[in-house]
Amino acid sequence: QEQLVESGGGLVQPGGSLRLSCTASGIPLDWRMIGWFRQAPGKEREGVSYIRSSDDGTWYSDSVKGRFTISRDDAKKTAYLQMDSLKSEDTAVYYCATVPLSRGLWTTSYVEYWGQGTQVTVSS
Repeated sequence: QEQLVESGGGLVQPGGSLRLSCTASGIPLDWRMIGWFRQAPGKEREGVSYIRSSDDGTWYSDSVKGRFTISRDDAKKTAYLQMDSLKSEDTAVYYCATVPLSRGLWTTSYVEYWGQGTQVTVSS
């Protein structure tokens, strides 16, 4: 069964940290980007970060650059999103996803597979 399984969301105070995980089952990660989108209440889903299988190249949205770090473990077929210095505006449902490298853009229109989503709430 082809699926992305996420874990690691939760409630954290401003300035705190969380780590999200995304494990691919039945999905080859070769020639794919894997990463996260997020969707806050009343807003469109937006790209957060991805990592490429070909060269470990990474991308971050301006809103998370310098605070979030994406990585992956090929042996475990798992990607990680380390989120530090969290802010209230990071509150959203975070969705793991894959996009073929050939598409070249991290956008919802090109997503092949979605994870189930995990809630991240940043609040005091």
